[in-house]
Amino acid sequence: MWSAVARAVAINHSWVAANQDLAMALLFGIGYAGIILEESLAFNKSGVGLLMAVSLWIVRSIGAPSTEIAVSELTLASAEVSEIVFFLLGAMTIVEIVDAHQGFKLVTDNITTRKPRTLLWVIGFVTFLISSILDNMTSTIAMVSLLRKLVPPSEYRKLLGAVVVIAANAGGAWTPIGDVTTTMLWIHGQISMLPTMKSLFIPSAVSLAVPLALLSLTSEVNRKGQESPNVLTSEQMAPRGRLVFSVGIGALIFVPVFKALTGLPPFMGMLLGLGVLWILTDVIHYGESERQKLKVPQALSRIDTQGALFLLGILLSVSSLEAAGILRELANYLDAHIPNIDLIASAIGVVSAIIDNVPLVAATMGMYDLTSFPQDSEFWQLVAYCAGTGGSMLVIGSAAGVAFMGMEKVDFFWYLRKVSGFAFAGYAAGIAAYLAVNNLHFSLPTTLAQAPFLSGS
Repeated sequence: MWSAVARAVAINHSWVAANQDLAMALLFGIGYAGIILEESLAFNKSGVGLLMAVSLWIVRSIGAPSTEIAVSELTLASAEVSEIVFFLLGAMTIVEIVDAHQGFKLVTDNITTRKPRTLLWVIGFVTFLISSILDNMTSTIAMVSLLRKLVPPSEYRKLLGAVVVIAANAGGAWTPIGDVTTTMLWIHGQISMLPTMKSLFIPSAVSLAVPLALLSLTSEVNRKGQESPNVLTSEQMAPRGRLVFSVGIGALIFVPVFKALTGLPPFMGMLLGLGVLWILTDVIHYGESERQKLKVPQALSRIDTQGALFLLGILLSVSSLEAAGILRELANYLDAHIPNIDLIASAIGVVSAIIDNVPLVAATMGMYDLTSFPQDSEFWQLVAYCAGTGGSMLVIGSAAGVAFMGMEKVDFFWYLRKVSGFAFAGYAAGIAAYLAVNNLHFSLPTTLAQAPFLSGS
C-alpha cells in the first residue's frame, strides 16, 4: 500500500515539475475563486489566502531548479511582504488607539451644517482629507458612524455613505500612506512621496468632485424639509484625548519624513511612532485600571489581524507567481496586445471594482519592474490612482465599500443603480485630469520659452 502511495506521489511530483506554470495558475484560480465566493462557501478569505500561498510555494519548490533556489526566492519575498504587513499593523494600532480616546471628535465636532447639499460636499471633502492620512476603511468607519448621529435613516443617508466610500478611496490614492496599494507601491520604490502627491492630488480631487456635483442634482439631495437636528450626540472624549490625537496623527505624518531623513524602510518609522504612542499611553493612564482599553495591548486585540493575514497570504501568493516567471509572461502578452500603458493602468482600475485591488497591484509590480517603468513614471502613478479609485465603482470593490455595506446594510444593486454611474464618471474624469495635467507639465516650459516677454525678442 505504502509503495503505491509513494509511486502516486512520485508521479504527481514529476507532473508538477514538468507543468509548474499550469499547476500554479490552477491553484491561484481556485484560491481566488474561494476568496471571491467567501460568503457563499462560508470560508474565511484569510484562511483561503494562507492556504493558497503555502500551496503555491510548495509547487514552486518542486518546479524550481533546486530547493535552495526556491528557499532563497521565498526568503526575499517574505522580507518584502513583511515590510508591508508590519507597516499596516502599526498604522492600524495607532488609529485604534486614537479612536479609543475619541480623538476623531476634534474633526467631526466641527461639522455643524445640516443643509443637505452643503453637508454632502462637507462630508465628501472631510473624508477626502482624513483618508489621505488614515486608511480608507478606517476613514469610512469613522465617517459613517458620524453620519448615524447627523442624519436619520433615509435614502439621503445612504447617499452620504456612498459619498464617504468614493471620498475615502479618492483621498487614499494621492498619498503614500492613504491606501494599502499606494503604500505597497511606495515601499517597493515604484513611487515616491512628493511627486506622487503633486501629480495625483488634482486627479483624485476631480474623481470626488464630479460624483459630488452629479449627486447634488439628485432628488434625494434636493428634497426639502429633511434638515437634521443641530445637536450632535456622541461619546465624551477620553482624558488626554487631544494629546493622543495629536501624537497619533503626528506619528503617521512623520513616517515619510523618517524615511527621507534616515533612508530606512517606512515600516521602521511606523514602528517608531507606535512605540512612542505606546509609552505615552502607559504613562498618562498609569494606575488607571478602569482604562486598560485605552492602552496598546487592548488596541492590539481589536485591530483587523484577519485582514493583515489575508494581505500576507495574497502577497506571498503573487510573489510565487513572480518567482516562477508567470507574471513576466503575462506582462509580455499585455505589451504585445495593449501597447498603450494608459489603457493598461485604466483597465487595472476597472477590474479592481470586481477583484480586490491588493493582488492586482501586487501582480502589476511583479509584471513590470523599475527597468520597464522607472520610479514616478506615468504608468506607476496611474496605477496608484486607478487601483485606489476604481474600487468605488462597485460597493464590493474596496474595503471602504465593504465596510459601508456592512454598517448601513446597503444592497449591492442599490449602489449599482444609484452610485456606480457617478463613481465611474469621476474615475474617468480623474484619468483625463491626470493626462491633461501631465501633458501640460511637460509642454508648459516650451510654451513659456516661446513667449515674447521671456524670449527677449
